[in-house]
Amino acid sequence: MMKLQTKLRNFCCAALLVVMGLFLVAACSTRSDFVFAEDETSEVEPHFVTIHDDGSFLTVKTSASTVKEVLERANIELNDVDIVEPALDTEMGGVDYNINIYRARPALVIDGSKRQYIMTASYDPKQIMREAGVTVYDGDEINTKINDNFLEAGAVSTYQIERNGGRTVTEDEAIAYPTETRYDYNLAKGERQLEQAGAEGRRTKVYEVQFENNVEVSRKLISEEVKLEPVPEIVIVGAKASISPERQQCANWAREAGVSENDLSVALELIYHESGCRVDAANPSGAYGIPQAKPGNKMNSAGADWETNPVTQIRWMINYVNGRYGGWQNAMNWWWEHHWY
Repeated sequence: MMKLQTKLRNFCCAALLVVMGLFLVAACSTRSDFVFAEDETSEVEPHFVTIHDDGSFLTVKTSASTVKEVLERANIELNDVDIVEPALDTEMGGVDYNINIYRARPALVIDGSKRQYIMTASYDPKQIMREAGVTVYDGDEINTKINDNFLEAGAVSTYQIERNGGRTVTEDEAIAYPTETRYDYNLAKGERQLEQAGAEGRRTKVYEVQFENNVEVSRKLISEEVKLEPVPEIVIVGAKASISPERQQCANWAREAGVSENDLSVALELIYHESGCRVDAANPSGAYGIPQAKPGNKMNSAGADWETNPVTQIRWMINYVNGRYGGWQNAMNWWWEHHWY
């Protein structure tokens, strides 16, 4: 009897350990870890990033500047065909982010008598066909099933295409997002901040296909439609500069005219790009003075001494910049893009 009780007790303990182990595995697969990995020397503001990786997730606090750097610091390894969103070179810029990792898995692609295995991280049947080098024409059907022939390759997803005589093909393509650079004269020169992350757009194109002996020989574009507009990436670049001794006199004129200390740096930048702060700067086009007003006598609205008084000229320039651009920073941004204002 004692031996039987001992066996039962040992069996119950073992079962309890198994159940606890399964509970711990399940808990770990959905846990959220908080790892504080601030870099005191980094110029990037620490931010939270949540990494979603094949059903589990990890939250870290980091000053890493790109998606790739975040994953490297978290010791997360990638295969060549794994998909990471956003892309590895995406700048974080002190913004909270979610990173999604889609792990590659084997798939069997069947096109008629052709069979091939590929590694893919996609779950879109058309995309998987494209990765296998198979063209999907409009009207074709893709059937998905699990290949249970373990002797061949184990249990893998199988994608089999059935041709239905399609004579057009629809293709989606990415539209690259533009990058906008904005200058901030209150930030240290050279400092960069990501104000808005960029996102690719999507465009759909439909081609009419010509065949010879059931082999595609040419395509003709018959329609095109933008499904999603790209979102521009906006980068703020610091352009604050200390006022050099040779610009002190011009700075004093600007202060007297009404330029605030917050706007002084950018105002001097624009002034020196236009005229070098020379009150008699003349251009063959008819532009004159510190603000390069065209014609120069426009500045009469700021004072009768507009031809010789730098304060009067800058006072007119303030009104012009505020009226046309809404401020010095906007005027300078325009100048950087067009080299005039």
